[in-house]
Amino acid sequence: MEQHRHIDRICVGAAALAALLALLLMFGEQLGIPKASANPGYASRLFDDSRVHTVNIQIEDWGAFLEGAEEEAYAACTVEIDGETFRNVGIRAKGNNSLRLTAEYGLSRYSLKLEFDQFQDGGNYHGLDKLSLDASFQDNSYLKTYIAYDMMRFQGVPTPLCSYAWVTVNGEDWGLFLAVEEPEEAFARRNFGKDHGQLYKPDYRSLRAENADVALRYIDDRPESYPGIFENAKFPTTEADQARVIAALKTLSTGENLETAIDVEEVLRYFTVQVFVMNWDSYLGYTGHNYFLYEEEGILRILPWDYNLAFGTYALGMTNPVQDPNVLINYPINTPAEGAVMRNRPLYHNVMQHDAHFARYRALFDRLISGYFESGRFAATLRRAEAQIAPYVQRDPTAFCSFADHQRAVDALEEICLLRAQSVRGQLDGEFPDTLREQAENPGAGVDASGVQLTDLGDFADLEEARDRQDAARQNVQARTDRSAAEGG
Repeated sequence: MEQHRHIDRICVGAAALAALLALLLMFGEQLGIPKASANPGYASRLFDDSRVHTVNIQIEDWGAFLEGAEEEAYAACTVEIDGETFRNVGIRAKGNNSLRLTAEYGLSRYSLKLEFDQFQDGGNYHGLDKLSLDASFQDNSYLKTYIAYDMMRFQGVPTPLCSYAWVTVNGEDWGLFLAVEEPEEAFARRNFGKDHGQLYKPDYRSLRAENADVALRYIDDRPESYPGIFENAKFPTTEADQARVIAALKTLSTGENLETAIDVEEVLRYFTVQVFVMNWDSYLGYTGHNYFLYEEEGILRILPWDYNLAFGTYALGMTNPVQDPNVLINYPINTPAEGAVMRNRPLYHNVMQHDAHFARYRALFDRLISGYFESGRFAATLRRAEAQIAPYVQRDPTAFCSFADHQRAVDALEEICLLRAQSVRGQLDGEFPDTLREQAENPGAGVDASGVQLTDLGDFADLEEARDRQDAARQNVQARTDRSAAEGG
């Protein structure tokens, strides 16, 4: 009988433990227990940003790959990441204007994509399907994207992981790149769980076209009217998926009941950073692209991407690009684009028509300025990253600039951000104009940014000077490859 009583207690205990485990699985996130997908293996490996990592690309004919880079076709390669080998990985060049201009200037330093499942099903780097190696095109500081992503994370926006990596090709030095988690399956699982929604990277076919869908404007109920969205889906989509996005855009176009169509809080957090960094190669800019669109259960979110041309340095394709630092650094936070652009960007314009949302936007902006800049976090983050990468930039064989230019760019980026923070603080406090109309009525109002040289962050003249450096690095890779082939290695 005694033995039976113990068995009964064991059974009751086991049942209670099972019930507890079930509750933890159901409500663990509410209790502060992170999802397993929130901490994938790759996050603590390559994307540990406390150090510079190593990435060695082993490819049969690097010269041929570079010659065909503009085609953006995948080639097969072997990749060693911090000494760990991954075979049959897909590699291609990436970018829009940066890709085109790198080729036009006869350069070799392209941003790259590494896709682990391109040539083999299930291929991955500790759970990661794809990553980018950002070349810091038009960014002599090497820090613009890194800082912008840190700001987004501070504001609570789902943001790609990133860290610096020293890249070699066939064992020969190629340069310092920023490794970035590509927003695809692994990113979606990490941020939104295994039952995540749909992810899109809206992009234009031609800058000369209207691109209303990329601007997130409602056109009609036909999916074929939104090629810029649905042709750039990251996962297979159904008619139901498409219908939910279109329904959300339709609601957005009315300006009413926005909470049923978009995640208002997260959208506002995103725009505080987007407006601060003066990025016109973005949703609020001339191109209207360079963002990811996430949809789940009919609710849309906008996610950050690509900041190498941020901080007032984008001018490509613009008829009259703004280049006066006094204008750029004091650009108004309430009307961060000209009227014609604003009216065609409903995700910003229609949200800000609501007093409560507008007030929350300004409160979140205050949080960004006080918590990120006035607290000293920005300066500490910038200088820590600068110290980490400086030895690598100094010996970067394909750098777009000299080391002295890099140091000047870091100082310029710090000055630009701190002055921008002062300007935004003045706008929030009512000391400086916060709309384009008020600025036109009060010329010269705002912080004095006349000493800033925006070209210090990166200029087309740098591309001319980088050609010889990059040619020499390319020849070194080829010589190393030829020696290895001759030795039978």
